[in-house]
Amino acid sequence: MGKTAPNYDSPTSIKAFLEREGLWVTKRFGQNFLIDRSVRGRIVDALAVEPGMRVWEIGPGIGAMTALILEKRAHLTVFEIDHGFVRTLESLYNSCGDFSVVSGDMLKTWHAQTERPDRIFGNLPYNAAFAIIADLLEQNCVPERMVFTLQKEAARRMVARPGTKDYSSFSVLCASVCDVRILFDIGASSFWPQPRVTSSVVQLVPATSPVPAELRKGFSDFVRAAFALRRKTLRNSLRGWLNGNLAAIDETARDAILLETLLGLGHRAEIRAEALSPGELFALYRELLARASASC
Repeated sequence: MGKTAPNYDSPTSIKAFLEREGLWVTKRFGQNFLIDRSVRGRIVDALAVEPGMRVWEIGPGIGAMTALILEKRAHLTVFEIDHGFVRTLESLYNSCGDFSVVSGDMLKTWHAQTERPDRIFGNLPYNAAFAIIADLLEQNCVPERMVFTLQKEAARRMVARPGTKDYSSFSVLCASVCDVRILFDIGASSFWPQPRVTSSVVQLVPATSPVPAELRKGFSDFVRAAFALRRKTLRNSLRGWLNGNLAAIDETARDAILLETLLGLGHRAEIRAEALSPGELFALYRELLARASASC
């Protein structure tokens, strides 16, 4: 390797390494280094990486997890937005034949990858976690296993059930594509610098009967519209969506179609999105799509 990696378990060693490299921690990128070796090991175990697998790592920082995955003899591609960290990662690990760095915002770069991964993992910043996961799910980049570290509150939203305060359009999307579970929590002391929140490690594996890939983006847009006005009924919150998708008929008829569809599926006229399961929401979406097609 071109350079010697720091002791990833030691904040003192990491800080000295950053200073030598002319690097610094940037809050807007959510950069917190996981210094607990046992926790890093648990994440690697959860990924179940085997030799030769293609693995994507999102936000590797200066490579604490990167080193462990390379030890598994995987083909590792890392996505790093911090250009200084990109330079450092290349210097540390480019001599490993199965390693490559993609520089820039992962949301803007992953689509250009010609080969899909067997595993995806990463420590995701709160301000980008939902967008990254949603994009992967909507675009059907869903390998056999994904493991993400994110804020505990965000993890709760991913696994939330109907009728709970954390249940949201993102909960529906996750459950419609994957089986999601929280594996364990990570305290702030396991990171440097220490965040002000508890983190959780979440595992996603493909659902047995997911929403079909070709309908996924449209369904996700529909669910976002359904939850946009959380305190409103579906008949109110879906008005904008109906205007765009049943534009060929007048507004009164559009409301009548929604009402008939809700009642036909066994729901109350004044039901809200938060009361419906992901499966029930998809059934509603599919029926409304059929009505939209029939009206053309």
